[in-house]
Amino acid sequence: MKKIIALLFLSSFWVGCSNDSKTTMLEIRLTDAPGDYEAVNIDIQGVEVNAADGNTGWISMDIHKGVYNLLKLANGLDTLLGRIELPTGKISQIRLILGANNSVKVGGQQFSLNTPSAQQSGLKINLHAQLTEGVTYRILLDFDAARSVVKTGSGSYNLKPVIRSIAEAQSGAVKGTVSPLAAAPAIFAIFAQDTVATSYPDATGKFLLRGVPAGTYTVSFNPKPGYQPIQKINVIVATGSVTDLGTVTMQ
Repeated sequence: MKKIIALLFLSSFWVGCSNDSKTTMLEIRLTDAPGDYEAVNIDIQGVEVNAADGNTGWISMDIHKGVYNLLKLANGLDTLLGRIELPTGKISQIRLILGANNSVKVGGQQFSLNTPSAQQSGLKINLHAQLTEGVTYRILLDFDAARSVVKTGSGSYNLKPVIRSIAEAQSGAVKGTVSPLAAAPAIFAIFAQDTVATSYPDATGKFLLRGVPAGTYTVSFNPKPGYQPIQKINVIVATGSVTDLGTVTMQ
């Protein structure tokens, strides 16, 4: 139930959007492999996504900028950097833009991490993920602190980020076509008594319920006056998949 409530926020991004525009919700999260330091502080000032559709190119995200202690994100913990709605398709790379306030704490003493200007202007991380329309995805940036901090012979420390990207689907979706168009129903995905996602048919009758967590749902069609409501029960949604209801005929 907590997972469903959390994804209600994500689903709200799409209420009222046209089904003609194929989009996918993406969230970027940061985590860490443990390292033998007291703190590893990384200054994250930007995240860009390469949608790789030949037209969009690099897209800047609205993120939570700031200095993150990676060691607080170890052993399964992570933090949200930001969310973005993208055109459905491939993502080839993520670019992480670092600031200058990077440091490491060793033996109770804080040392600045020397960060090459090229990394500050954009550290590229390969991803090559295919996104499905209507499905919510999480991209986990696994920052290996132990391998990213390098001590020099002079006793200073350099930052040479080693980051692994992991793409995970977090939800499924439900699609179909409504006939006739004049019925123009509001369409709801309902789990128990909770409405998890809402959609409306486009100009061709197609609809898409986006960001629906895995589970079994009732899909309710509430048409305009003159047509009878319809409910489709036991609609199964799987993570990373789109359930197709086919053509739903309103009487």
